[in-house]
Amino acid sequence: MKKSKFKKPDIPQCLLWEYDLETFNFQKSYRIVCERVFERGNVYQWQEIARCYTSEQIIDAINWSAQMDQRDKDFCYLFIKSDFIHAP
Repeated sequence: MKKSKFKKPDIPQCLLWEYDLETFNFQKSYRIVCERVFERGNVYQWQEIARCYTSEQIIDAINWSAQMDQRDKDFCYLFIKSDFIHAP
């Protein structure tokens, strides 16, 4: 079985300011990436998250986050499950 090549999300350095994005492992650190985008990103960046990570990974990141309050988590669940996340 051939593994598909992971294409990292188009996320600006300002969202992950403390990391070197040249060496940052976007695949392994999906929780950090998702959390930052949910907290500080725009719609395009949310769509990038949906393009790069599975629904299971995104929901895992939302559940994992200690930074987000329950209201923000609930909004993320709603947004991720909506058609809007996949709009052009």
